[in-house]
Amino acid sequence: MDFQLSDDQRALRSGMRDLLGAVFDRDRMRAAVERGGGVDRGLWRQLGAAGFFALRLPEDAGGVGLGLPEAVLLFEEAGRALLPGPLVATHLAAGVVKGAAEGAAVVTVAEGRGRPVADLGGADAVLVAGGAGVVTGERLEAFAARAVPVRSMDPLTPLHRAEGLTGATEAYPGALRREGALLTAAEQLGSAARTTEMAVQHAGAREQFGAPVGSFQAVKHLCADMLARTEPARSAVYAAAVTGDPVEIAAAKLLADEAAVRNARDCLQIHGGMGFTWEADVHLHLKRAWLRAARWLTAAEAEEILAADLGPVRLLCSGSAALGRRAGRSRGGA
Repeated sequence: MDFQLSDDQRALRSGMRDLLGAVFDRDRMRAAVERGGGVDRGLWRQLGAAGFFALRLPEDAGGVGLGLPEAVLLFEEAGRALLPGPLVATHLAAGVVKGAAEGAAVVTVAEGRGRPVADLGGADAVLVAGGAGVVTGERLEAFAARAVPVRSMDPLTPLHRAEGLTGATEAYPGALRREGALLTAAEQLGSAARTTEMAVQHAGAREQFGAPVGSFQAVKHLCADMLARTEPARSAVYAAAVTGDPVEIAAAKLLADEAAVRNARDCLQIHGGMGFTWEADVHLHLKRAWLRAARWLTAAEAEEILAADLGPVRLLCSGSAALGRRAGRSRGGA
């Protein structure tokens, strides 16, 4: 079975990278940081016009008619660019919430379980995880009025603590959470790949003791470890997009979260003191990776799904103490 990207898929990914480079370059990203994040409606409409949100809608419904593997490629590019806003929720709401497919409506998600709601202030609708529906209009206004702003670790993602919408009480209840987890994993994959590139570029350009820092073994190992985390995560995310299997999606989210967080930390270390400064972009990747890791499917929830898939496990006794007990029983001991 061939899991290489097709020419059309490569062109789709390249086109999205070019688009984001034009509409959300570093200057615009930094401007968004300075204004405290939130959704840029103009950017949202440009994404809608490019088919970002309607990608998986049938063509007769105004969509592009592609599938989850192609959506993963677009969200990977969004993760590379640190594109802000409730991209996943709006994509999932296309065809359900009026205007979401075209980028005319901004849709966020309330996951329940005490988790904060991102970008609530600029949202036109709220998806409620667990199949409880979509909240709009007066009910949304009342929900937002009760919400309390909380400090977000990511300056591009405003958060609110809000109660009053019934969400799921179990991890992973249906397609909404599965697909949300997978698309978030794709964003994490894009961030992991980007921080790997940033680290390698800096290691090749920065010199100490008359040589590039990338020539030092410790730095080489850090860069190699970053790549070794990114590529297995890529394989897992791409495979889960093809199969749609809940267990494979859980594994993909777990691997992508680890790659995004640990790669950003290693990238920061390779940058040294410069990496801690506000002017560097490394810390933005780290903060976003931390935030995404707590969305849709956490590491603990993913581990529970993977463990449950193993089935019942029989406890095996091992070690000298267990051998002694078995020997005693064979001699008629207690």
